[in-house]
Amino acid sequence: MSTYLPNDDMASFSRVLSKSKHIIAVAGAGLSAASGIPTFRGAGGFWRKYDAISLATPEAFRNNPSRVWQFYHYRREKALQCEPNPAHMALAAFSNKQIREVLAPRSTFTLITQNVDGLSRRALDSIPSSVPGIDIDAGAIDSQPVLLEMHGRLFDVVCTSSACGHRELNFTSPIVPALAGTEKFVEAADIEPEIPTTDLPRCSKCGALARPGVVWFGEVPHYLDVISKLVDKADLCIVVGTSSTVYPAAGYASEVQDHGGKVAVFNLDRSEGDEDADFLFLGPCEKTLPAALGLKKD
Repeated sequence: MSTYLPNDDMASFSRVLSKSKHIIAVAGAGLSAASGIPTFRGAGGFWRKYDAISLATPEAFRNNPSRVWQFYHYRREKALQCEPNPAHMALAAFSNKQIREVLAPRSTFTLITQNVDGLSRRALDSIPSSVPGIDIDAGAIDSQPVLLEMHGRLFDVVCTSSACGHRELNFTSPIVPALAGTEKFVEAADIEPEIPTTDLPRCSKCGALARPGVVWFGEVPHYLDVISKLVDKADLCIVVGTSSTVYPAAGYASEVQDHGGKVAVFNLDRSEGDEDADFLFLGPCEKTLPAALGLKKD
């Protein structure tokens, strides 16, 4: 790893921010870590005795829908207990046109999150009049979206029947009675409950087996065309809680730099490739990001 460190002067970043016109933020698991959301990365990336990543595939769901639904039930219950942290709130506040006009006049802003916990949306919903006149729903792409949840949401439920495909938002806790209490079994030695498929979440329209509405490994993320257009015109990319060498953040950051834009990385620790950023702010993003955006509460 290079010993070179990019600029960490917040005043310099503020000057770049104030001159930027097309700003995007790319968020990863580190954004929600301070809220208590497990990252399932590295040595601690296990749930029960399973590598969490191995459960986030279509194959895993086909082979054992009971196990996969128990994993996502655990994650849903965890997310329901958590609250947006100051980094979520700073990004939500920055999405407000009136607030942003002071910090980066006549600029646009979109948060592209890889997280599925829904905390960024909850933060947005708590900010009064987040960009008046613009629907914050990511589907409203006629005007620039404020939030793009490219990997879906834990609280979306999707029918597995190709003839139906119904999708709905469901915050019921537990989502079905059979999953109640299974979130407590998290250790490798815990005996795994076996839940019949008939007792797992079903489509409210056709009754077929439903699946979590997240993007699994091997599936195509949402809104790629929209994101591509935003990246093409972005002159500032703010990377939060994800390594600048891990895709898609690495790709978006490098593309912005390729056409003359700036990249600012906010991460807890250094990672490979940080030296390529224009700005690097190390430490808890719930502290560094609000301060850098000029939105830190006294």
